[in-house]
Amino acid sequence: MTNTFPTPNLIPAYAEIFLMIAASAILLIDMFLSEAKRAVTYRLALMALIGCAVFTAIDFASGATVYTFNNMYVSDPIANLLKLFTYLAVGVTLIYSRQYATDRGMLSGNLGGEFYVIALFAMLGQMIMISGNNMLSIYLGLELMSLSLYALVALRRDHAIATEAAMKYFILGALASGFLLYGISMIYGATGSLDLSDIARVIESGTANTNVLKFGLVFVVAGLAFKLGVVPFHMWVPDVYQGAPTAVTLLLGGAPKLAAFAIVVRLLAEGLRHMALDWQLMLMVLAVMSLAIGNLTAIAQTNIKRMLAYSTIAQMGFVMLGMLAGVVAVAGGPPHNESNMAAAYGGAMYYVITYVLTTLGSFGLIMMLARSGFEAEELSDFKGLAKRSPWFAVVMTILMFSLAGVPPAMGFIAKFAVLDAVVTTGQIWLAVLAVMFSLIGAFYYLRVVKVMWFDEASDASPIVAPLDMRVMMSINGIAIVGLGLWPGALLTTCIDAMSKSLVS
Repeated sequence: MTNTFPTPNLIPAYAEIFLMIAASAILLIDMFLSEAKRAVTYRLALMALIGCAVFTAIDFASGATVYTFNNMYVSDPIANLLKLFTYLAVGVTLIYSRQYATDRGMLSGNLGGEFYVIALFAMLGQMIMISGNNMLSIYLGLELMSLSLYALVALRRDHAIATEAAMKYFILGALASGFLLYGISMIYGATGSLDLSDIARVIESGTANTNVLKFGLVFVVAGLAFKLGVVPFHMWVPDVYQGAPTAVTLLLGGAPKLAAFAIVVRLLAEGLRHMALDWQLMLMVLAVMSLAIGNLTAIAQTNIKRMLAYSTIAQMGFVMLGMLAGVVAVAGGPPHNESNMAAAYGGAMYYVITYVLTTLGSFGLIMMLARSGFEAEELSDFKGLAKRSPWFAVVMTILMFSLAGVPPAMGFIAKFAVLDAVVTTGQIWLAVLAVMFSLIGAFYYLRVVKVMWFDEASDASPIVAPLDMRVMMSINGIAIVGLGLWPGALLTTCIDAMSKSLVS
């Protein structure tokens, strides 16, 4: 009997295969390690990330677009660039989290090294999402990531607040997954395919059931909006960010945003690109509401994790602006231009990367100030940080300036790139609105700076943190300034990746 199923090309997926084997091996090895040797698990997890980075860097250097597994998986410049930053985000998170997790018993007793292993499996889900070229594979990656993150939020089973946050996240996450699945099923019914390329061809030919397709689009956008945490699907963000252990909050707020952005690009800019005028209006509403509610509500927060959660909502509003500015045609705007499309999507990618790098440092510094039995989650906990540690006060100031969009930090260039793309489409009113809300948002970022430099310290004890954490925090702060002063290489790389993957 002949084999009708040809062996798929495994080379593009070597990073995922390697990670799956490595994570499983680390889980088995960890079972035989005593609590005193838990650092072995930590080092093995970092080595697994380095191994993945090597495979992905080779693919990225080739610049090729390769499809495999019956077109369900794609390795292209977008996927490889986002994966490299995903490895970086997870690796930095593990470095920042090690002491925090140890002090809170998250690496001892029955838990062991599950924190590291589940984080790796969550990253595996993110990698599958980033390279998904079929609605089914994207959904499988999404669920692998989501289930891992649910478990991580609830990792401290004796902590009532974390357990409550996990329940909220799980219930609302299940609802969002239902929205997404329902939308996928309607799109499948209208087009007869789950393959993104086939869906685009059917829609372009005009043979799809338009009414069913539009209903499916609404549900898909709702599911994507939840994963990005934009209004009105933002209810889980502040509660989960505040309730989860800070190490887990960083795993939630960092790398998953890269994966969520990837599936927005895959589904909307690739599969549903011929319905651009429909989803552009939806993203416009999501963007404006997120900028308004995120920035205005953050002003009232005294818990810095909750403040950064509302900040995230506003930041994702900017990402939505970049996505809607790159649509195939803009009502009332100039004719479509492929270079403008690549610039808009590339600017949005650069913005997401900027947000992730800044978020890593912000939550990392919160963990640095925390100690056993004490969570540095209130704004008052940052009082007088400049006297306790001038250098790390400078780093936090850089991070806040970047989030606010103050030059020369990286965030200024990111905001400028997105706003430039919006103005190019002729929607100047939208850019002006975004600038106004950004000015409002600058208040709560600068308030953190004021508290650090001008308020009297309520705790004068020295900051104690591992050397690797201190070094990485310093590199994090310097990188934000460096990439702000010399943004050309990364921004050009993002635009080039979009141009090669989407436009060509």
